Amino acid sequence: QTQLVESGGGSVQSGGSLALSCVLRGYTYDKYCMGWFRQVPGKKRELVALIDHDGNTNVADSVKGRFTISQGDAGNKFALNQVFLQMDNLKPEDTAIYYCAVDGKWWLLTSPIASDFAYWGQGTQVTVSA
Repeated sequence: QTQLVESGGGSVQSGGSLALSCVLRGYTYDKYCMGWFRQVPGKKRELVALIDHDGNTNVADSVKGRFTISQGDAGNKFALNQVFLQMDNLKPEDTAIYYCAVDGKWWLLTSPIASDFAYWGQGTQVTVSA
């Protein structure tokens, strides 16, 4: 069964840090676009950060300089399709459900549309209190 498995998240005070991780199980993309979107009730799912198989990234302006996306060692076949999101200097407006996504259409990195991604994680809550 192909699925994205997320871990991390939780609650923290403003200025604190949290980390998310996500791994694709049951399938391996050699070329891919993978990363996170987030959503709050009543709003559209929005881009947080994406990374492709070459390590190129697309990070939303709202989190640039605070969030860092990275991935598993490309030389280790067991680390493919695994990404990490380090979130520092968190703000209350970062509160949302964070969803991991992946697709073999690696060009989505520069034109990310949530509905174009094939696989999604279950979502993990990130709550930042003032």
